[in-house]
Amino acid sequence: MQYSLIPFISSFALTVIVLPLFIGFMRMHHEGQQIRDEGPKWHEKKSGTPTMGGVVFVLAAIISTIWVALWQKDLTKVGWILIIAFFGYGLIGFLDDGIKLYFKRNLGLRAWQKLLGQIIIAALIIFIAYTDHFPFELYIPFMGVVQNVFLFSIFVLFWLVGFSNAVNLSDGLDGLATGLSIIAYGTYAYLAYKQNNVIILIFTLSVIGGLVGFLIFNHKPAKIFMGDAGSLALGGGLAAVAIFLHHPWSLLLIGIVFVLETLSVILQVISFQTTGKRIFKMTPIHHHFEMLGWSEWKVDIVFWLVGLVGSIIYLCIWR
Repeated sequence: MQYSLIPFISSFALTVIVLPLFIGFMRMHHEGQQIRDEGPKWHEKKSGTPTMGGVVFVLAAIISTIWVALWQKDLTKVGWILIIAFFGYGLIGFLDDGIKLYFKRNLGLRAWQKLLGQIIIAALIIFIAYTDHFPFELYIPFMGVVQNVFLFSIFVLFWLVGFSNAVNLSDGLDGLATGLSIIAYGTYAYLAYKQNNVIILIFTLSVIGGLVGFLIFNHKPAKIFMGDAGSLALGGGLAAVAIFLHHPWSLLLIGIVFVLETLSVILQVISFQTTGKRIFKMTPIHHHFEMLGWSEWKVDIVFWLVGLVGSIIYLCIWR
């Protein structure tokens, strides 16, 4: 696969060329992030920072995936499924971000509207997979492989919606979700390479290229945020990649930080509603460590290392 760096280079180049223009456009029109009132007070200085940068790397990754896959004559239905997952969840995030910017508030789509859109995209993916005769089988610990269309469909629905939101929750510090996603997509690129799965390798390398280019502008102090347009796309894409590489459970380790971020929110809500007490100083959990006095860079690096260790552990188990 001597061409394997081409999708990375293509997506990286598109991102670093277009993103400065996008940042300039957003600043010219005074379109910036509205910081949540309940967030850390020191984040208020980030208010007004351009957002929706995810639009750039999402489109860069999709364009690179399509043209390289067409060149290699390998744009299969799985390829279209990955593109639909990435673009579809990114579109939901784009609408959410757009409403926030248009009305100058930190709330976009209603929760039910966002969830409905995520379910529709997941249902479309399940339908295409069914028409492509993808094996609707799922390995369940202590039970083995279970072949059941309904069970597999519910799992895919839960995985796509769950991880798109999990990555979204992790996008709260400069560069955090970007770095974590580079590690996760990099791990799946390795798995795709070892399995000789060309289309998934092209897609993951395209996403990584866009993310590396985006990190240049997104590391602290961030010149732009990815917004929901980026984070929802990344989560949906990760879930789709894991499923169609036949490694769905791998996300529990490869995406361990995303899982922990989500669990921290769930546990906090349950604890507060049942006992009136909070487990963490603030959730998602990256804010808890900020409240303990950690700098953003320290949180980023520690969380990136946890994500890297999770990926290495999975690769050791897989091997």
